[in-house]
Amino acid sequence: MNANNGLPLVAPRVTPVLDPDFRPAVLANRAFRQQAQTTPGAVPVCLALEQTDGTVSHFTTQVLPESHPQAAGNFTYLERIAKFLLWSRGGFRIHFDGPAPLAARLADYYREIPAGKFDSNLVGERMFDHAIEVAHTKVLPPERRSAASLGRHLDGCRIGFDLGGSDRKVAAVIDGEVVFSEETTWDPYFQPDPQYHYNGIMDSLKKAAAHLPRVDAIGGSAAGVYVNNRVKVASLFRGVPVEVFNKRVRDLFLEIRKAWNNIPLDVVNDGEVTALAGSMSLGKNSILGISLGTSTAGGYVNAEGNITTWLNELAFVPVDYNPHAPTDEWSGDYGCGVQYFSQQCVGRLLAPAGIEADPKLPLPEKLKQVQKLTDQEDGRARKIYQTIGTYLGYAIAHFSDFYDLENVLILGRVTSGPGGDIIIAGAKEVLKVEFPELTGKIAFHIPDEKDKRHGQAVAAASLPKLG
Repeated sequence: MNANNGLPLVAPRVTPVLDPDFRPAVLANRAFRQQAQTTPGAVPVCLALEQTDGTVSHFTTQVLPESHPQAAGNFTYLERIAKFLLWSRGGFRIHFDGPAPLAARLADYYREIPAGKFDSNLVGERMFDHAIEVAHTKVLPPERRSAASLGRHLDGCRIGFDLGGSDRKVAAVIDGEVVFSEETTWDPYFQPDPQYHYNGIMDSLKKAAAHLPRVDAIGGSAAGVYVNNRVKVASLFRGVPVEVFNKRVRDLFLEIRKAWNNIPLDVVNDGEVTALAGSMSLGKNSILGISLGTSTAGGYVNAEGNITTWLNELAFVPVDYNPHAPTDEWSGDYGCGVQYFSQQCVGRLLAPAGIEADPKLPLPEKLKQVQKLTDQEDGRARKIYQTIGTYLGYAIAHFSDFYDLENVLILGRVTSGPGGDIIIAGAKEVLKVEFPELTGKIAFHIPDEKDKRHGQAVAAASLPKLG
């Protein structure tokens, strides 16, 4: 596969052992930019993503002049960049300073193409209350950033929880010391009645509360987008009908807070807590946290030690530009992070690795099978982790084009056991071979087993401020 709708693709120097057709986004982007920079008449393109609170982020690049033989790749390049920006930074209005035909085509993409319509609905309408707009302009609104102080509040008796797609974790914390933690299997994705979710969360909270003299505050993390503790978009509730979601799910955590006598309670995206946990444990900033679990969670702590209003939904950002790459079951788009950094990735790599598994077996069970084989030093299982490691190395280089990165924290169930070390080693090898300039700049961190499984719940406990 050498091109994607006119955009030249670049084969990696480090080939994923189970995926020879992988075409890293970072290599295609960098090759295209280099060509544009050396082409007379290259056209600058500036994008500004605006959120409903007035936050604006900028991104600047170049495209080839319309007369260039490879100008057909301009749109694919820009559409993939816009996709990354939408899911990493967020916004509903894309101010577009560049060629008018490309702006018009991008606007049509979000109105007419299924994958674009999905992004417009979830990012635009459901997160920011407006369908995605592409505004062609010569004058961009100035950048405006908003950052919030991290939690790090560990005084008193607290409960922290983390809601994943296959399990929920909870921890009881007294003045920063964990006195209880538990992990409970559940299956929230396709439950149509949110009472299932409510009962499960309350069950975990009550178990943690039994180990505390009192409960002063509750902090939680979960996949999705939360604003003022209200659920905007969350895959945990994807099985709930829209009308039920609007009536019950949006204010579910306000309902839970009321059940706990309105004590301080904060719920944020699980990726942000991933980054918070890493920043707290490492004492470092400029950190991107990536959790390889049921899906892919991301979070970012900037150089000042703050989280931002960026979405960091790395499950949906494009990392593979091969147009025949695996598609995300939810959005229908190709080459997105969830198919490369999650249990879904492990599941789809079973067959290429030569491992037989019952197709009806849940993904967590398939992962356990791979982990067991890894413990037995089975070379087939090792190839799965090596492949994920190669994916990760190219993705980290890709992310570094959009984030100020010095530290990367890798965690989640997929990284448990020796597989996590294999993944990190594979990622480091990619940086060494393809991106030596990043080898000394970006440090990888992987928590110990205890922090991997419960670190997010403990960090979540620090979110609310008492009094």
